[in-house]
Amino acid sequence: MVTVSPPEPSTHPTHPTHAAGRRRVRGLPGTAVRRVRRSAASTPGRLFVIGVGLVVLSLVTGIVGVVALQQKQATIDNLIAHREPVAAASQQIYRSLSDADATAASAFLSGGTPPRELRDRYELDIAQAGANLAKASADVAGDPGAQAQVDELSQQLPVYTGLVETARAYNRQGYPAGAAYLREASGLMRAKLLPAAQELYSIDFQRLADEQEQARSFPWVTAGLVLVLLVALLAAQMYLTRRTNRLLNVGLLVATIAVLLGLVWGTFVLLVEASKVASGHDSGTRQVELAVQARITALKMRANETLTLVARGDGGEYETEFKKLSDDVSGGGSLLVRAQQLAANGDTLDAARQNVRNWLEAHDRVRELDDGGSYQDAVALAIGSAKDGAAVAFNDLDGNLSRAIDDGRVVFVDETNAASTAMTALVPGVAVLTLVAAAGVTMGIRERLQEYR
Repeated sequence: MVTVSPPEPSTHPTHPTHAAGRRRVRGLPGTAVRRVRRSAASTPGRLFVIGVGLVVLSLVTGIVGVVALQQKQATIDNLIAHREPVAAASQQIYRSLSDADATAASAFLSGGTPPRELRDRYELDIAQAGANLAKASADVAGDPGAQAQVDELSQQLPVYTGLVETARAYNRQGYPAGAAYLREASGLMRAKLLPAAQELYSIDFQRLADEQEQARSFPWVTAGLVLVLLVALLAAQMYLTRRTNRLLNVGLLVATIAVLLGLVWGTFVLLVEASKVASGHDSGTRQVELAVQARITALKMRANETLTLVARGDGGEYETEFKKLSDDVSGGGSLLVRAQQLAANGDTLDAARQNVRNWLEAHDRVRELDDGGSYQDAVALAIGSAKDGAAVAFNDLDGNLSRAIDDGRVVFVDETNAASTAMTALVPGVAVLTLVAAAGVTMGIRERLQEYR
């Protein structure tokens, strides 16, 4: 009987060809370095290495420059199309809410059924606040601070309008509880709604200022690469002059001129662009910011003026705040004076300063009448249509501030558009000059290499 032994398991040894292939792959970098060293030991080899290095450096410099310029162009365009309109919407939220509060108080003072004009103004303010809140809320992604303010406004605005409607209902029936509800509504406005609106505006304004700073910044990385490329081109030409005793290399000269042209052109355009963006910031954004703060202050003052009368002898705190705020819009260092110094045309703000003086004079007469016991006369002077009354002076002031803000926004758009226009041809121009430089290097080195064949 024959016993058959089981086959031994195969170890599947690695094929020698596979192992050699892996060794060759691992050795490729070292092999390449050795070949470059051997090639660079000869003059043609050195010329080839120099040529490849200059072409690569030219292309890298051009690509980095084009990307940086495109990003700058996109930042400028975003300032006009998105960032500034959102900041304006946030400012309008505050203005609408504050004016609604003052208008509600004025309507309450008129007694019974409020005048249709005041009712329409209040409803328009609330509608504008809601519309601008929706616009601002679309831009809060990724910013918890802005999101918190939008949530606060969205939650508290319906509560405020409900309190105002309750105050109106009681006021129409002649119940004194109406004044209490109106003061509660105004307290909610001052404690939650207006602070949230002002904080949202501050966030959006800071975003606007930050993007303007980015638009004005100089692309130092690109400038550094351009200078390195210029030095490398000059060094290569000096090397060729020593080796060939020829003063000029046409290809490298063309490449050098292309790089120099790009440097001079880019520097000039970027200086113009930065100047226009800065002008849009100072005479536009900064002037608008001061006018906005003046308008906010005036709206607070108007609300305090009317609420002092609503309180009927118990509004000392409102009058105290009115006087404190008045310093910000009157006097030599007021917000209006500083805005006028930055404005391209200060006539509107000069008229606003006269409106402030008229209003403060009318306010003093209102307080004299109220303190002297002539309450109805004080109310009539505060909310009536008399030319020398507080309401007319305030409305004139608000109108002039609105025009000053619009004028500043126009200056911002015009100057920023000019900055964008200045950069229109720069990106394709830099791309073309980059290709010219790379082609010049290639032709210049190729011409010298042909001499060794």
